[in-house]
This record gives sequence, structure tokens and C-alpha cells, in this order.
Amino acid sequence: MLFDDSYQTIAQPVEGFFRDRGSKFLAFAYPIKTEDDAKQHLHALRELHPKANHHCYAYRLGLDRNHYRANDDGEPAGSAGKPILNTLYAHDLTNVLVVVVRYFGGTLLGVPGLINAYKTAADDALTQGTILAQHLRDAYALTYAYEQMNEVMKVIKQFDLPVQNQQFDNQCTFTTEIRKTLLNQVLGRLEKIEGLEAQYLRTI
Repeated sequence: MLFDDSYQTIAQPVEGFFRDRGSKFLAFAYPIKTEDDAKQHLHALRELHPKANHHCYAYRLGLDRNHYRANDDGEPAGSAGKPILNTLYAHDLTNVLVVVVRYFGGTLLGVPGLINAYKTAADDALTQGTILAQHLRDAYALTYAYEQMNEVMKVIKQFDLPVQNQQFDNQCTFTTEIRKTLLNQVLGRLEKIEGLEAQYLRTI
């Protein structure tokens, strides 16, 4: 089977809501690229809802089903984070963080009730989202002599690659993003350009 570099995420932050026996479950879903993104959103929500009883969350990054985190934040084990994560899988989404903020309504819901509440709130948020098809890309910094400009730009145009952070001098540099499925082709072409250096930066 050929490697597939495509994935689905959400286009912008969305919110959902669920209420059960007085408890309110506010769901917030965010597109993210890194664990740091997730931490920043969590921090902002804790400041926005300081009196909430729980901030339960799950996120998934990349195409690997092993790159995820689920947190029950004081709820019974497996009653909050995992149902949220399973909702991400059910919607076939990645690079997404979902946080469900709970305000306790005075009545215990029991583990089955909690699982249903967290799952339903997360699902409500993700259902509001505009789904975006994306591709895993590797970011590279390219450094080359000014004389090689035309050769480099031919490759850039052929594969329709973005050019960012451009600097022109005797030595020219810029960063670009290459789809995983095109990586061998693009790097193969770039390697033939004398004196060009391609430095891997990160996967996006």
C-alpha cells in the first residue's frame, strides 16, 4: 500500500454543549499543530473558566494513532478523556484538541453518565466544525548560491512549493514545505543542483 500523507482536521475553533441533571458540559475544539498549542489553549480555558470543576481533554497529532493524550482531570478514570479521544477517532480527525469544561450541577452522574456526557459534548463541538483536508509536509531550509537561483526556482515551480522567509545575498536562503509523498522526488531534483544544501526543520 502506498503511503498516504493526507489527513482531516478542523478549519477553525468550534464549541459544543451538553447538559445532564444540572451539570453543564462546555466543549471547545481547536485545530493544533503541536503539544505546545494544546497547552496554550488549555491554559487560556482555565483562565476563562476558573470556577469549573473539571477541564477534561484529549488531543491527537499526526497520522500515527499513537500520538495522542487523554486526561480525565479528576473525573473517574476513563470516564472523560478517553470518550473525548474516541470522538476524535470517530470523526477521523487529527491535529485537533478537544477540551470539555464541566460545571457540576449537584447530582452524581455515575461513570456511564459521564462517558455519555463527555462524548456527547465533544461530538456536538466537532459536528459544528468545517472539515479541512490537509497533507503532512516536511519543512526544509534551502541554502544555495545566487547563480543557482533559476535552477532552484524551476523545481519550486514544478512542484508548486511555497517560498517563505526569503533572504537574497551571495548566499540565498528560504524555507519551503514539501508533501511527504513528493519528498523523494523533490529532494532528488534539488540534490542535483551543485552546492545546494537542504536542511530538514520539522514535520508539519
